Amino acid sequence: MRCLLFSVLGLIASPAQGEFKAGTAKIDITPPKLPVLVNGGMTSRLLDKVRTRVHARALVLSDGKTTVALVVVDSCMMGRALLDEAKAAAAAKTGIPADRMLISATHSHTAPSSMGCLGTDADPNYVPFLKEKLVEAIATAQAVMVPAKIGFAKADAAAFTALRQWIRRPDRVAEDPFGNFTVRANMHAGRNWDDVTGESGPEDPELSLIALQTKAGQPLAVLANFSMHYFGDKDISADYFGLFSEGLQQRIDPQGNMLGILSHGCSGDIYRVDYKIPEKERPNPTIEAYTQGLLDIAIKAYESVQYRDNLDIAMAEKRMRLKYRVPDKQRLEWAQRIVAEMDDRLAKTPTEVYAKEQILLHERQDTEIVVQALRLGDIGIATTPNETYAITGLKIKAASPLPKNMVIELANGGDGYIPPPEMHAWGGYNTWAARSAGLEVMAEPKITQAAISVLETVAGAPRRRPELGAGPATRAIAALKPHVWWRLNEFSGPQATDASGHHRHASYEGGIAYSLEGPHSQAFCPGEVNRAPHFVQGRICQELSDLGRTYTLSLWIWNGMPNDAREITGWFYSRDHNHGVSAYGEHLSLDRQGRLLLLTGSKATAIGKTAVPRWTWQHVALVRDGSRVRIYLNGQPEIETTAAETSIPSFFLGGRSDHDSSWEGRLDEIAIFPRALPIEEIRSLQAHEKGQP
Repeated sequence: MRCLLFSVLGLIASPAQGEFKAGTAKIDITPPKLPVLVNGGMTSRLLDKVRTRVHARALVLSDGKTTVALVVVDSCMMGRALLDEAKAAAAAKTGIPADRMLISATHSHTAPSSMGCLGTDADPNYVPFLKEKLVEAIATAQAVMVPAKIGFAKADAAAFTALRQWIRRPDRVAEDPFGNFTVRANMHAGRNWDDVTGESGPEDPELSLIALQTKAGQPLAVLANFSMHYFGDKDISADYFGLFSEGLQQRIDPQGNMLGILSHGCSGDIYRVDYKIPEKERPNPTIEAYTQGLLDIAIKAYESVQYRDNLDIAMAEKRMRLKYRVPDKQRLEWAQRIVAEMDDRLAKTPTEVYAKEQILLHERQDTEIVVQALRLGDIGIATTPNETYAITGLKIKAASPLPKNMVIELANGGDGYIPPPEMHAWGGYNTWAARSAGLEVMAEPKITQAAISVLETVAGAPRRRPELGAGPATRAIAALKPHVWWRLNEFSGPQATDASGHHRHASYEGGIAYSLEGPHSQAFCPGEVNRAPHFVQGRICQELSDLGRTYTLSLWIWNGMPNDAREITGWFYSRDHNHGVSAYGEHLSLDRQGRLLLLTGSKATAIGKTAVPRWTWQHVALVRDGSRVRIYLNGQPEIETTAAETSIPSFFLGGRSDHDSSWEGRLDEIAIFPRALPIEEIRSLQAHEKGQP
């Protein structure tokens, strides 16, 4: 680690190749001919009014040796073929190599269509116009380059972003456009709390800024990056992206020509409405009020920027071919039959839209995608050509060898949603095969690894290994010397790492959503978010054959099911033979009323007295001392009974050994100790610096 630190510091401190320069341009790309086709809907639509003009905003940066161009475009998405053509034309005009150009879309759903998607085709009049304007933007920015300084800042804007994809209850699975009940997770399902068990992933609340000044300190540009899908506007509009960009200029340099830019962070599963807030209490701002609130945070961060002019630039690009999820023979015949009945008219329903998409995927089979990384001194920018989930951006930033990072999505192409592989099994709009979500199931890890790899290339250093810090609650567990300790902070499976140092790593099995918010972050990892998995009929499995007759299980539970939804709300701990329930097993759940229920043998041994509230973190400890069993809830005695001893080595967390009524919620900080802990030590495991939970 010391060698890695020195290599990164050496890279950051290395002298620039020459004088650092920057140029900016803002080119109007509002269509000259109306009406125009607009992306962002299921079916085709035309708009003939302009609410806010749309632009291509460009930066050209040079260290005297390497010159790069970045363009952020008010567009829903742009195809790789169009952007490759624009880059080639710009390269011929400026001399900047095409693979040193990064062009991304903001993802406004009210911008002219330059790429066919779902029911909307690319507007044939707008595409050549846009291509010319992209070339103009790069050339104009290059022509006005001046000596410059650069700095970076970031801020927490959690109140302005939230998960829009929620996991549905196992008894509330919805129907897809193909007539099958496959939808276990979908967008905006959190509107109805009775239908869902929780969010399907983490958000990324970071608002990051790259600021540029002239050598004399005059503002040149601010490139911001934020993960929020879009606000929603009417007529032709740049959405909140354009309002924010203009707002930066007005607040920082109202009398000058400073350029504000807002690029799109990883937002495939993100929206502005926080469904965790009760409906009557949810904020409902206008697009202007939302933007002004986000600008308040940005300006405060901007004021903390420290600038430097001695930096070098490096950029790398990786092109790779990925397969589409093409229809099988049965689905293809289904699609052909529907499209034949449509004749040549436009699709009117989701079923007709997806039928046409199956034929398109069948014809194409695969595609080429582009992934890039750019280093500006100690600042890293990675790209994906997709609508990328927030967890993917978090993975890339956590692994980047550089200390300051942003991830720009929908860059250098528009290759659709890439849910993490585990989410494909849950269905929903973001997984239905189409140009908007058609890449192979393993596209997300392949693209993630490609982005991290090119960051390693431009940094000249290896990736970091993401690790949570240690707070008072963490130290309390470590002090009691656990036999095994699964912190469960992984971004993906299949391994749940043992933090005890004994290398008893467990396996994730079945449906798991990773990296949700866990309990008491300030107690477990101050300054970071404590992470926890959400179980979607999945489990954690491990064989512990060396655990004796006396032990303590400590864990945090978060129940996502309404307590009256089924007879057993959910089994979260089980020690028994896989796929069965024996006469010598041990199992722990919440019953229909949300009370702890201990099952040993074939019937309930004991039931607690306290109802556990839904969607709250609770600490549970099971203490086994031979045949004596004591169970604590938040440090208070809840169950005390006797039960036959068990020596079965198979442990399951998040589901019972026979998969009955699996846990629908989160678990975290699971520790097993090789002795019966007294109540004082049990309480030390669930206490934190602000008192009891």
